Amino acid sequence: MCLNGGVILNSRIFIIELLNWKKRGIVGKNVFFLSTFKTHSVLSLVLLRYPVLFRVSYFTLYRVVLVVSSLLNLDGSGDMFQTRLPLRALATSRRVVAENGGLVKLLSSMSEASQSANLLKRSKEENEVVQTIKRAKSDGDNAEEERRYPKKKVILLMAYCGKGYYGMQRNPGNTQFRTIEDDLVAALIKSGCIPENHGDEMKKMSFQRCARTDKGVSAAGQVVSLKLWLIEDIVEKINKHLPPQIRILGLKRVTQGFNSKNNCDARTYSYLLPTVAFTHKDYETNDTASFRLDPETLQRVNLLFARYKGTHNFHNFTSQKAPKDPSARRYITEMSCGEPFILSNNEFAVIKVRGQSFMMHQIRKMIGLVIAIIKGYAEENVIDRSWEQYKVDVPKAPGLGLVLERVHFDRYNKRFGGDGLHECLEWDGEEEAIKAFKEAHIYPTIVETECQEGSMRSWMATLPIHDFHGTANDTQNNKEQKEEEADITNDSD
Repeated sequence: MCLNGGVILNSRIFIIELLNWKKRGIVGKNVFFLSTFKTHSVLSLVLLRYPVLFRVSYFTLYRVVLVVSSLLNLDGSGDMFQTRLPLRALATSRRVVAENGGLVKLLSSMSEASQSANLLKRSKEENEVVQTIKRAKSDGDNAEEERRYPKKKVILLMAYCGKGYYGMQRNPGNTQFRTIEDDLVAALIKSGCIPENHGDEMKKMSFQRCARTDKGVSAAGQVVSLKLWLIEDIVEKINKHLPPQIRILGLKRVTQGFNSKNNCDARTYSYLLPTVAFTHKDYETNDTASFRLDPETLQRVNLLFARYKGTHNFHNFTSQKAPKDPSARRYITEMSCGEPFILSNNEFAVIKVRGQSFMMHQIRKMIGLVIAIIKGYAEENVIDRSWEQYKVDVPKAPGLGLVLERVHFDRYNKRFGGDGLHECLEWDGEEEAIKAFKEAHIYPTIVETECQEGSMRSWMATLPIHDFHGTANDTQNNKEQKEEEADITNDSD
């Protein structure tokens, strides 16, 4: 089988190409034997890259192979080429070269392409070297910073106003919804407490928050644990890069294995609300400024809150919790409403609740149910029914007035607080700063927003649509029956 112009291959690896050439009618009488795999590879490269060479003579093709071989540093001497040069090909070689006057340009372009490839390869290698040097320099800088300032495990006492933020926890990659941790991490980097790459991978600094507050919820005693460089005037430098509504009020050293979430024994929340929320449903709420809460109603409110104390099944006070889910059982130690006071010509009161831990929306639903009872929409026994297996409709109070007041580390303090090496995690010295922040940022924001937007009054208008007397008992039984039937069907399969 011959190529037009005098080429044939005896390499078995190239049989498929030969068959393709035969189908295309590329046949001739002249013969050009290639006996080595290297030469076959060169010819494959040339023919596949430049199909025009199918039409040239073997002599011209021979020259092309020699040039490409030299470009690829292949040895073209010895037994690489075993050739048989027909006289006919020699006689027509000049004509073929004349007809293919662009071959010189072709070979020149091939040479330039090879040089360009070498330059691109060299440029790529140089870029890799530069990146490696930069990474090594960065690692060296971090190592130098490690030597200058030892990275230690600490906790930060935080206070912030949650208005305008989508909660505490950061959502990496999502810049549309700003959170408290977004501003905190940015301040830590700008102040030089952590490396810049820790901002994207917070696990590198062992970051953990004690409580994950929801959208709009504020905090006066939030605690986060992390590893950072103990630079001079660290609290002042961090606060310098934080907005006024977020402050670091204190810092304490802790053990290396400390985790603010796991080591927390209890959390205390407060809820600031207008006392008009405790009026009867027939009261005209438009005149809120003149309302004053009487002692008898306040006493009844506290009796209802006291029923939450102890361990109960709060599956109806959150979402997506089954009645038999063990995690729905929560322990409440304290819950009461304090004496009312006047702010902006309106009467307000503060509800405080302390518990081991809380589920999402749990506190707001606990308060919402008591308000519904006081206003006359629900009976008192609805609280007891809410702890049973049935589904109960529990209203959720607005999130505006909810504040994380304090987190407690009683077990940690008992074990490490008196060993002479670690600090007791109490914030008695920061009480004045906490009180000042609440009076300057948290309470004014809550009161101003409530007076302007009336979120509590708007929410109270939705209470009549709730069904406090019925339960989802029948629906639950039907659901369980269907699940049992489905299990039987699966067993039969």
